[in-house]
Amino acid sequence: MEFVNKEYFILLTLLIPYIIWYWRNRKHSEPTMRVSTVVAYYKVPKSWRQRIVHTPMFLRCLAFVMIVCVMARPQTRNSWDNKSVEGIDIMLAMDVSTSMLAEDLKPNRLEAAKNVAAEFVAGRPNDNIGLTIFAGESFTQCPMTTDHASLLNLLGSVRTDIAARGIISDGTAIGMGLANAVSRLKESKAKSKVVILLTDGSNNMGDISPMTSAEIAHSLGVRVYTIAVGTNKVAPYPVPVAGGIQYVNMPVEIDTKTLSEIAQITNANSYRATNNRELSQIYKDIDKLEKTKMDVKRFSKHYEAYQPFAIVALFLLVAEFLLRFTVLRRIP
Repeated sequence: MEFVNKEYFILLTLLIPYIIWYWRNRKHSEPTMRVSTVVAYYKVPKSWRQRIVHTPMFLRCLAFVMIVCVMARPQTRNSWDNKSVEGIDIMLAMDVSTSMLAEDLKPNRLEAAKNVAAEFVAGRPNDNIGLTIFAGESFTQCPMTTDHASLLNLLGSVRTDIAARGIISDGTAIGMGLANAVSRLKESKAKSKVVILLTDGSNNMGDISPMTSAEIAHSLGVRVYTIAVGTNKVAPYPVPVAGGIQYVNMPVEIDTKTLSEIAQITNANSYRATNNRELSQIYKDIDKLEKTKMDVKRFSKHYEAYQPFAIVALFLLVAEFLLRFTVLRRIP
């Protein structure tokens, strides 16, 4: 606990002249009676009333001390806690091309990827994490932030229909998606910078090749973990038809060779996920690999703490009043 207005404690020095005045003038304030001698009273034991006769003065002084403490504005201490936590800067680069609607993962590739990514984010509360999405083009859905509630909200709103609605062109621009994610890490001061690139295809769009983006990432000290998502050979893909949806078998064409080379160039790992369980395990493996100790300071804000002092002061004044006008009441 600390006091904001410590200068008010100077008022406590007023107790010194008050106590001196009390002891010097108390005899004049008490009723007296002249007698020839008081020898007979020397051995008379003191009553309990005589023993507590100065209690009101003592209570009054304590009440004054409490009032001064209230005026000094006591507050619980505003503290900085040094704590060692694990934190890095991470960009999630996620493919949102229409092929991510294939249902070889449940309920489909995109929703499965979003679910495991959300669990990954929730498990790393101290990290700066952002999100880049790409199809035939790429853009940043959420810049790096520790406000994971906002990040998860934006992640949940990701859909594959942005290409169908003409917001971006359809296709798979892996190089552009990676370059966008790396650009967000360019100014990062963190010792560990990571991109988790997830796609279900091969690069067929964009002005930047995946290998060029990988070289840029390597030059900036960014590790790129690549995840190829989708079963082998063919996958069921929903096609809208009159009156409903018809499923067709879509060939799975993932450029695992390029994804592996990207990871190798950037000193990271490449993964293959053919089902939900494997995809979940991949994110858990990355979570275990990317742990960097860092010291952070956490600020704890507290509130005014004058109430206990005010209550004690009021109690002391009431007690002093009751003693003075009941037990210790004097008859003039």
